[in-house]
Amino acid sequence: MLQAGIVGLPNVGKSTLFNALTRSRKAQAANYPFCTIDPNVGMVEVPDDRLAPLAKIAKTAVLIPAAMEFVDIAGLVAGASKGEGLGNKFLAHIREVHAIVHVVRCFDDPDVIHTLGGVDPLRDIEIISTELMLSDLESAQSQLDRAKTKAKGQDKEAVGQVAFFERVAAHLGAGKPASSLELHEGDAARLAHAGLLTAKPVLFACNVAESELADAAQNPHVARVRKYVAEHHGAGSCIICARIEEELGDLPPAEAAEYLAALGVKDSGVSQLIRAAYALLGLASYFTAGEKEARAWTFRKGMTAPQCAGVIHTDFEKGFIKAEVVSYTDLIAAGSIAAAREIGKYRLEGRDYLFQDGDVALFKFNT
Repeated sequence: MLQAGIVGLPNVGKSTLFNALTRSRKAQAANYPFCTIDPNVGMVEVPDDRLAPLAKIAKTAVLIPAAMEFVDIAGLVAGASKGEGLGNKFLAHIREVHAIVHVVRCFDDPDVIHTLGGVDPLRDIEIISTELMLSDLESAQSQLDRAKTKAKGQDKEAVGQVAFFERVAAHLGAGKPASSLELHEGDAARLAHAGLLTAKPVLFACNVAESELADAAQNPHVARVRKYVAEHHGAGSCIICARIEEELGDLPPAEAAEYLAALGVKDSGVSQLIRAAYALLGLASYFTAGEKEARAWTFRKGMTAPQCAGVIHTDFEKGFIKAEVVSYTDLIAAGSIAAAREIGKYRLEGRDYLFQDGDVALFKFNT
């Protein structure tokens, strides 16, 4: 399963956010650096407002949402790429995840220690980014040296790798993440196999104070972060209040909704973050809906109908014949499967069909 790793400096709210995401107390959250050492891993449901209407059409009370994994990784510090603060170990944990949620502290609170003495989100972002780039630069140089050795033997791919890693090293040396490197022919595959930390997709989570949540867009720290990460990292951002979200985990859904409404907030910041991280990983959901359950299934964008059938069971992929498909929007507009069929919105798709987010499917297969 694809994983999103939660990173940031110590005491920015990573473990509190993880507890909110997983509705648990799995991660120790304390007011001192390195309270997390070994990464915590949690399965998180992906909020999806489409499930309830589908369940109503299917006349079922069982709703099963899609899920993804988040990993709570200990706080990095300046010098991590050289081993400071157990940095080598923590960088290795980041290397194992597929996308990064970078938590940035955007609140002032004298009772919560900041390891650098004050709140400056852009400085904090650059510390983490610099350590990841320094680690990548070392890795790129090692891979370049190996490619040069192979290239002496007239290895064609090695010659291409030499040119690629020379460009990567220069790019990283200029303080730019690998994700912003201009790719030439064949470079996409090389980048995918290079294992570079800054090549991973990243989402920045602005952690604000409870009193600022309803109007967080006016927070000057948030405004600076949004502008900076868009310009320098080509990345998106979301707003959370990790402390409130953790408290919501103790409340029934109805009470949690009332609490958010009292704060002037319609939706949970964590819900938005989960959906954004899901999309960041290149994931989408299709649905099955019947009397037993309405269920969301996770697939990677670009997967074919047989591959999506295989998400349910490998036998479905092996024996795939056809998929009966209707888009969620068309099904809801029609009001029922039968009505969708009558107006021609329910269709048969073959092996080459690429599934779309929101497809509602029934697979035909041989065992």
